Amino acid sequence: MSTPTTTLTTRPGTDKSPRSSAINFSRTIATAARVLRQLRHDPRSIALMILIPCVMLLLLRYVFDGSPRTFDSIGASLLGIFPLITMFLVTSIATLRERTSGTLERLLAMPLGKADLIVGYALAFGALAVIQSALATGLAVWALGLDVTGSTWLLLLVALLDALLGTALGLFVSAFASSEFQAVQFMPAVIFPQLLLCGLFTPRPDMHPVLEGISNVLPMSYAVDGMNEVLKHTDVTANFIRDALIVAACALLVLSLGAATLRRRTA
Repeated sequence: MSTPTTTLTTRPGTDKSPRSSAINFSRTIATAARVLRQLRHDPRSIALMILIPCVMLLLLRYVFDGSPRTFDSIGASLLGIFPLITMFLVTSIATLRERTSGTLERLLAMPLGKADLIVGYALAFGALAVIQSALATGLAVWALGLDVTGSTWLLLLVALLDALLGTALGLFVSAFASSEFQAVQFMPAVIFPQLLLCGLFTPRPDMHPVLEGISNVLPMSYAVDGMNEVLKHTDVTANFIRDALIVAACALLVLSLGAATLRRRTA
């Protein structure tokens, strides 16, 4: 006598099977490849990520055409800030679009952990960040004549870390937005205060003590400090290593928070 079998069906978003918290390499790479394939069909996002920082640097150079030293003094800092801002904007909107369209819900119904998803997104946007940082750094140093005392490779390293930090921040804040308009609204809340307090407009020690204390815990401050170290010193200084490690640690911390706060869909 045969025993009847029952087939269980699970609706997307209701899978309660336990998932390992460890990152699965193959699933992470597959997620990154899927994101890159989608971005390939979105030329506007690619142009925003790769070309806009170069256009801004070009515009800045000729704004200070009569004062090249001014461009040298702030150009390196903005070389790190522009990639951070553009990667934040594009990543937050792209991730939110995945959630509102139901893509994240379908993906997370499969054996795909949140860490796999977040790291996959970070790898995909990080690959574009490498291209973006290389183009912006090459343009600033070799075409626009940015006078850098230190190694161009160190300048590229900080620009890349800044772009990755922008990617991590974008992935994180996308969890708290319910529309693309709200995602854009996070820029004044997350990016603009850092822009004002990072030391770009005035040295941080010259600020009010309260503002200086706040600036000391904002990652963009160390991104600017790292760029300035490359601008002024020929060797790798202890301050540069500290600044680079802080920016990298902040990016990893925000990515971890992004994995913890990731939602399947927007209510």
